[in-house]
Amino acid sequence: MNYIEITYSKEKALDLERFREMDYYAVENYNLPIELMMENAGLQLANLIGNSSELNQVILIGVGNGNNGGGGLVAARRLVAWGYDVYLDIPVEITKELPKKQFKRAIDFGVKSTSIENPDVWVDAYLGFSQRLPIDEKFALRVEAANKSSALKIALDIPTGFLGNIEEIYFKADKVITLAAPKDILYNLDLNTEIYIADLGIPKKIYSEFEMEIPPFQTNNILKLKRK
Repeated sequence: MNYIEITYSKEKALDLERFREMDYYAVENYNLPIELMMENAGLQLANLIGNSSELNQVILIGVGNGNNGGGGLVAARRLVAWGYDVYLDIPVEITKELPKKQFKRAIDFGVKSTSIENPDVWVDAYLGFSQRLPIDEKFALRVEAANKSSALKIALDIPTGFLGNIEEIYFKADKVITLAAPKDILYNLDLNTEIYIADLGIPKKIYSEFEMEIPPFQTNNILKLKRK
């Protein structure tokens, strides 16, 4: 699928702290529950995965015990509902309320809770924008395995292990789908990495309050970012 391409300079992109503020502001002031935005994020991730793969390919989605993992579980559920063969890679126990709820839904839909070797598509929803470095060894081992694989690699929002330094161990995604707005650290990724911006359901008024132009999501819920 060909996505509409938009150009953003790094100077106009959000840093992670500013995005956290924007995200929390939407939750607290606009009655946008985290679960709703998790559903939006997971659907957008599923759309990108589906448009980047074939129905007969095997998909492995790596999830952690946080909201990013919850988004990955939503994507897994949606993809299975569409007929894809989806497995989960779960390095740590899922204990938080929302990810646990999404995990049960995914399993009820037919997502397989076991990891597999050599998937066709490996999705990184292990850790989100609140991750801290160095990442836990359990995640580092999975990232290293993914990087050695021949799978198409797709990351949700921020690649695990990446906070702007390409010298660190991080999930080397072929495609990154970031949420709501471009993040400035993503401009440090290899230029061969495709970056997409997905609509999270945040209203235009919030973008204005944060002095940022809303991406033109009215034409497409997923836009391809051209860095400059």
